[in-house]
Amino acid sequence: MLNLAYSTDDDWAVRILPSLDEILLDHTHCEKKAASTALGLIFRYQHRREMMTSLSELAREELEHFELCLTLLDERGIVFQRQRPSAYASRLHVVVRDGEPQKLTDLLLIGALIEARSCERMRILSVALPEEKLRTFYKDLLASEARHHMLYVDLAATYAPRDEVMARLEVLAAHEAEVIRTEAPVARLHSAGPQKHTR
Repeated sequence: MLNLAYSTDDDWAVRILPSLDEILLDHTHCEKKAASTALGLIFRYQHRREMMTSLSELAREELEHFELCLTLLDERGIVFQRQRPSAYASRLHVVVRDGEPQKLTDLLLIGALIEARSCERMRILSVALPEEKLRTFYKDLLASEARHHMLYVDLAATYAPRDEVMARLEVLAAHEAEVIRTEAPVARLHSAGPQKHTR
């Protein structure tokens, strides 16, 4: 259960296929940022001992995925370089509440939603991509992305009653749905994808 309030439209993959190299580069940056997010939480909330091991394991797995993506880029002759990111993550964070533990709850649940959206998009790629090797690459990542989503939700539920956490997740999921629907039309893993060309 990914707890998303909006499902990606069927032709998203069709729109991004002509810009597949950009998607693969963006995915690589996303794995790096996912590791950074976990490490950032470790540094910010180091007094929360109960989160440390789980977040450390998560960061290591994200870095392993980062390395897999780097290898994929090398194999395809794609240079790993700076890339203008989508505003997706920064727009999600504008609704983070002040004060604790509400802030921590929101940060964890936004992490959960980002992982959920990644999982959904990777599932689409695992079916829609024309190359079997790439389809397998994304299929192999699905279980870990779904697990990361639930890890963040479960961590949030250690600091507030689960019913409150799930209610807040529903609110944040609605916000995420609006963000993903209105993201700039560029080829990124967490964007609406390039606009359709009409004649």
